[in-house]
Amino acid sequence: MTASPSSSSPYPSSSTALSGTGLDTPVGRTFTGNHRHHVAMPLGGVGCGHVAVCGDGSLRQWQLFNQVNHRADLPGTFFALRASVTEPPLDVTRVLQSKPPLTGEADSAPLVSDAEVPSWQRELLEECPGVQETVFTGAHPLAHLEYRDEELPLAVECEAFSPLVPLDEEASAVPAVSFTFRLRNTHPHTVHGWLCASLQNAVGWDGVTPGDGARNPLLGGNVNDVRRAPGETVLVMTNPSLQDDHPGSGQMALSVDSDAATYERWTDTAQLLQFLRSLRLLCPPVEADYAQLTATAAELAQQHRPAVPGGPSPQGLTWNGTLAAPFLLDPGEETQLRFIVSWHFPNRYVNFQQFGLAENLGHTRFWLGNHYATRFAGALDAGEHLRDHHDALREASASWLASLRGSSLPGEVVETLESQGALVASPTTFRTADGSFFGFEGGLGASTAMWNGQTGGSCPLNCTHVWNYEHAVAQLFPVLERSMRDTEFDHTQAPEGYIPHRVRAPLYLRQMWNEPIGGPTDPAIDGMLGTVLKTYREARTSGGAEWLRSRWESLTRLMGYVGAEWDTEGDGVLRGAQGVTHDIHLHGPNTFVGTYWLAALRAMAEMARTVGDGATAARMTKTFEAASAAYDELLWNGEYYEQQLTGEDVPHEYGEGCLSDQLIGQWWAHLLDLGHLLPADHVRTALRSVHRHNFRTSFRDFEHGYRVYADRDDAGLLLCTWPRGGRPRVPVRYADEVWTGTEYQYAAACLAEGLRDEALSVVSAVRARYDGLRRNPFNEIECGDHYSRAMAGFSLLDAATGVRWNGLDGVLTLAADRIAPGAAVPYIAGTGWGVVRRSVSGERIEVGVSSGTLQLRGLELRGTPVDAWEVRTSAGVRADGPVRRFAAPAVIDPGNPLGVSVRTDAAG
Repeated sequence: MTASPSSSSPYPSSSTALSGTGLDTPVGRTFTGNHRHHVAMPLGGVGCGHVAVCGDGSLRQWQLFNQVNHRADLPGTFFALRASVTEPPLDVTRVLQSKPPLTGEADSAPLVSDAEVPSWQRELLEECPGVQETVFTGAHPLAHLEYRDEELPLAVECEAFSPLVPLDEEASAVPAVSFTFRLRNTHPHTVHGWLCASLQNAVGWDGVTPGDGARNPLLGGNVNDVRRAPGETVLVMTNPSLQDDHPGSGQMALSVDSDAATYERWTDTAQLLQFLRSLRLLCPPVEADYAQLTATAAELAQQHRPAVPGGPSPQGLTWNGTLAAPFLLDPGEETQLRFIVSWHFPNRYVNFQQFGLAENLGHTRFWLGNHYATRFAGALDAGEHLRDHHDALREASASWLASLRGSSLPGEVVETLESQGALVASPTTFRTADGSFFGFEGGLGASTAMWNGQTGGSCPLNCTHVWNYEHAVAQLFPVLERSMRDTEFDHTQAPEGYIPHRVRAPLYLRQMWNEPIGGPTDPAIDGMLGTVLKTYREARTSGGAEWLRSRWESLTRLMGYVGAEWDTEGDGVLRGAQGVTHDIHLHGPNTFVGTYWLAALRAMAEMARTVGDGATAARMTKTFEAASAAYDELLWNGEYYEQQLTGEDVPHEYGEGCLSDQLIGQWWAHLLDLGHLLPADHVRTALRSVHRHNFRTSFRDFEHGYRVYADRDDAGLLLCTWPRGGRPRVPVRYADEVWTGTEYQYAAACLAEGLRDEALSVVSAVRARYDGLRRNPFNEIECGDHYSRAMAGFSLLDAATGVRWNGLDGVLTLAADRIAPGAAVPYIAGTGWGVVRRSVSGERIEVGVSSGTLQLRGLELRGTPVDAWEVRTSAGVRADGPVRRFAAPAVIDPGNPLGVSVRTDAAG
């Protein structure tokens, strides 16, 4: 049987974890009927590749092989069940997958491929029927499937899971997925049966080259071996014919926590069905325990199975392998069986087309490796790790979901946060052998194609202006996010101080200095200013003052370059050609770049004070004050901020248009506690104007200029409109598109400003578009699948709760007006996460830690008068303006919350 985690498990427990295995309490959004067609949740570990668990019960999108391919497929890989009753006779075999939609029945939105069912799965279901219906309930990384079929004498459920533990990047990087099945006898008689899992040995495949069933020109020499231990059976898949440095060299494994019959080498479905028919029924002995019964059944099955070919597979052919676990259930009885699929492919190479000038590098292969392969010796090792620590890892993962589901956050915000981990764990991101973290913009596929077609990563690598929107990695795994800053400063920053917006890998290659980059051509200014903001964020989250000091010289060089290049008139307003995330250059003053600049100035002043550079702090503050006044005077039109055109006939401007991202720097400023960058009343008016002009409730008869991310009766926020006329002949690129990243940043800015209705209408529109009917709720697309900009959705957490953590001074800020009496809100604070709860009376606020530890040196409670609340610690507290400073750090960990008393007659 599966081993239980020992008391020395390295993974923390949490009092807020969901009970049981998840089979009792499935968590997340439920998808039924046609809303299942596009559901595909990626599971597999951060930086490890993934397989998608789909709404129909199938496994698709096998992206384990160091290559992005949204349509990657492993024929012959599925679950099946045989259930039998002796008297009255009953013998039912089902593939645990529901019938695929008829051609044309899956009404996919444009640029979406998640509902595509491989032809071999359709053929399989013609040879062996699937279940009548599936019900999918999921919140990443937990996927629950219920299989419904009137002819089955069993209730069948499965929970699929791979670890995603907030603030623990190592625990979240396991190249394995578990499938825990529960079978309950709903029949009036004893039910005998076999639960089967089949997996194709794909060691040697490149993740792209098409095949036909078990036939593929890249395969051959594949070996499947069976390993047994009491109560466990493992099928280990290798390919000894490959050199160790071959891109496809590696190992796969399939295990079950039971003695199982094996059919370890087969190539077509007819062979497998013959094996299933050969499996004998279990006969309850007079005296024997259940373990002995299943062991005997598995042994007998091996003796009576069809002949199995031996040795390595011939060239051009591989083996599929099957484990069949027996069960016997009296009426009302139930059992659980857990299968684990694991993999290990250590040889990641640069197999994606990079931007910049092509170099004549001959036949050189650039090896990057995988970090997970430095932790696990092989697939067998990874599978054993998940087996041994399964319950603790599941609890550590599920506790975060429980904090979301048990909170007072709006439902649409909760659903957004529940899906964000899928973007982090998708093939959009990877971690090389040296521990460096990288990200594409997304994955090529139906959503976008480049010069290398629909496979590979989109627009590599670490694109600063797109990743400016991302907050999910930064919150969930700050160590990984900080790696991206280290790469920018240690490798990509040019001697002149600028930072190209893309990274060339491996990092020892010449970076894109003084050469065209692409998307846009020159180093993107929004990406550079975003690097300043992200550095401040990382320092506040967990980087600390010493890390910040190590980056200070690089930051001052970067800001010096920006000022010299674009603040040409010395008034704090940036002018000239400004390369931005729309893959174009804006000319003339605008608040898209301008508010980035204003926020970066404020952040630099704060960081300068931290490192003791008073002169820089004063200079940045002076520039900010002049720039803020100048931008407001130049660009405020009484309703929103527009762009001042230069008078030159240049394409891709927005001029008098209402840009949804016109206050993107203000979004950042709220998240970093930098205050208002422009007059507060203008900010709120502009946000309301964006909603009034850019939010559409239908796209019927709408003319899409580029790509279609919202259509028909969808609602969504357009990037730019021209309510006062004046649309340029060639407007800002992508103006007529709807990006979820922009929608999330806009909504978060609205929440920070108290514009709740505007915010939630936009977030609700996103969730309605990604509802499984026409789009995948776990794959938000733009220029690629699992698009990184969509990770802006995680900023909704801090925006909705008002909780801010500044690790530089150890102060946690709460917002009394965001936490109503009786409410609870989750938070993440760099070294720990938990829930802030307020009593029903409103007189007590409690800061609890569910995992990790917080060392608080101070607390601030906003939304209530300064003299209306108090907090006590054993070492004493002193008032410092709105902050209560602690004489000694207050350590908060699970079981030791911090209480705050609030006078309700004065509370906000």
